[in-house]
Amino acid sequence: MQLLAIHDRGSLEDASSLIAKFGDDAVVEAATIADRYRDNGDLNLFCRWRQVERAIMLLQLEDVVGEVH
Repeated sequence: MQLLAIHDRGSLEDASSLIAKFGDDAVVEAATIADRYRDNGDLNLFCRWRQVERAIMLLQLEDVVGEVH
């Protein structure tokens, strides 16, 4: 599995908020928000919310992925 970089703290904060509010369905909610921005032609916010979606997936992992130092 290739790890993804999360580039800003805001994405992690949004991911944490969605997890707190929607639980396991948080990733679906982030994807829905991203799709809404894509449909409206706002590619910057579309990309940002896709990053939030990836952050949610990473935060919800139960196993260790990658190297542990």
